[in-house]
Amino acid sequence: MNKKILLLLIIILSIACFFRLWKLNSIPPGLYPDVAMNGTDALSAIKNHDFKIFYPENNGREGLFINLIGFSFLIFGISIWSIKIVSAIIGILTVLGIFLFTKEIFKLSNFKPNVSDFIALLSSFFLAISFWHVNFSRMGFRAIFTPFILVFSLYFLFKGLRTKKILDLIIGGAIFGLGFHTYISFRLAVLLLAFLFIIWLLIYYKEKILKKFFLFSFFIFISIVIVAIPIGFYFMQHPGDFIGRATGVSVFSQPNPIKSFVRSFVIHLGMFNFYGDPNWRHNIALSPIFPWPSPLLFWPIGIAFLIGFVLSIKKSLYFLKNKDYPQLLVYSTILIWLFVMILPSALTYEGIPHALRSIGAIPPAFILSAIGFVFLYQKIKDFLKVKSKIALFLGLILCLSWFSYGEYNRYFVVWGQSPAVKGAFDQGLFDIGNYLNSLPNNVKTYVIVNELQYPLYGISIPGQTPMFIENTKFGTTRANYIKAQDLDKIVLGDKNTVIIPIYKNSLFNELKRKFPEAKIIEKETFVIFEIEK
Repeated sequence: MNKKILLLLIIILSIACFFRLWKLNSIPPGLYPDVAMNGTDALSAIKNHDFKIFYPENNGREGLFINLIGFSFLIFGISIWSIKIVSAIIGILTVLGIFLFTKEIFKLSNFKPNVSDFIALLSSFFLAISFWHVNFSRMGFRAIFTPFILVFSLYFLFKGLRTKKILDLIIGGAIFGLGFHTYISFRLAVLLLAFLFIIWLLIYYKEKILKKFFLFSFFIFISIVIVAIPIGFYFMQHPGDFIGRATGVSVFSQPNPIKSFVRSFVIHLGMFNFYGDPNWRHNIALSPIFPWPSPLLFWPIGIAFLIGFVLSIKKSLYFLKNKDYPQLLVYSTILIWLFVMILPSALTYEGIPHALRSIGAIPPAFILSAIGFVFLYQKIKDFLKVKSKIALFLGLILCLSWFSYGEYNRYFVVWGQSPAVKGAFDQGLFDIGNYLNSLPNNVKTYVIVNELQYPLYGISIPGQTPMFIENTKFGTTRANYIKAQDLDKIVLGDKNTVIIPIYKNSLFNELKRKFPEAKIIEKETFVIFEIEK
């Protein structure tokens, strides 16, 4: 790698760091209950010296990300920031990974090295500033691991198969096997891997070295199995946990699964440019321009994506017809990757299009965007007949600066300052936790974690947020967390007693009847029943 490319990559990584670390404590706001539960499980793992392969609570979660949060607590202390920094670091490293993968895969193309480098740098730049990727890099969800695992595993696998170095193949296989310890949607990546094996088989067949291909495939397969086997054994012993999280929203639970899938898949294809995720937690759910959710791609990058998408289809068909398998591999890999990693979300019917479940489609989306941008750049350059390198460079910098500002504004201003985002992240639960931390030790506190006639999910998912916030200050929970059905267990303290129903209007009449002497204090996001002695 020459010094100029290295310098540009360092600048892009610095931009990625800024987008993922600036105001990390306050954006996104509060602490979403699912993230809080990750923190609670990490604390439990530390205290009990029991880091698990799989955490079955909250519909089940693969353990790698939670265990890394535990190590973060040991290094940085117990805090919300210590949870978020794990996903932020993974997000930053993914920007490096997409550069390495894109640079590697285009070594198989007929592009000149400077064009391949340009595409690789643009891919990493688009990812560095992407609202879609930045958001999940700052949130504390384990799904952020999916694009990370994919870019690095495919980088080493492609490099190993191209250079015929077994060590690279073992590393790539091991990283791919690690993906099964991350997020449920990664499991469909085996379809992508199977496709890649077929194309590489044709390449090795044409070179008349099939024996090497089967030897290399053996090393890849063994390294994947060795790393993935612990969670594989867990699922063999607990088969219900393997698909438990996905069954409730699967299209196969619908009266017409095929119709539901086709509809969902088409909607997901449109999320890049037309109609994005309608959940404020994942996206700008009400566009400032149109009365529907913003597309997941900033519109000029979205146009480049469409151009790259069409170009890649045309080139794939051309190279398939001419049996140019190395170049077919370049374009078809990116397309198949996009389609395969849309599937985890397209196979569901709830909350579609779903930016989180389709997170594995982020890298190919930005590689296609880079291909489209380079095509546009060349066309504009030829049309304007600009020969001055300085003028071209300044024009490019101006354009990329506009993209950076656009994505900055979308994330930190339009989304980050929206009142709807506080609601999406259950700001009230965060406020309850901070209020509990402000109370003196002699106040007896009760937090009611569910509503009457509604089930308690594990240790109450909503209750996880105030529980974790108490842990950040005291190392334990001081409040008593009880079910709505167990109000009779409330015992008034010697001094003041505070009762907080998590759901603002839930149990209001019941608590008034049971504790008529209580003073009702209305906070902005929650209600307090205070009984003085």
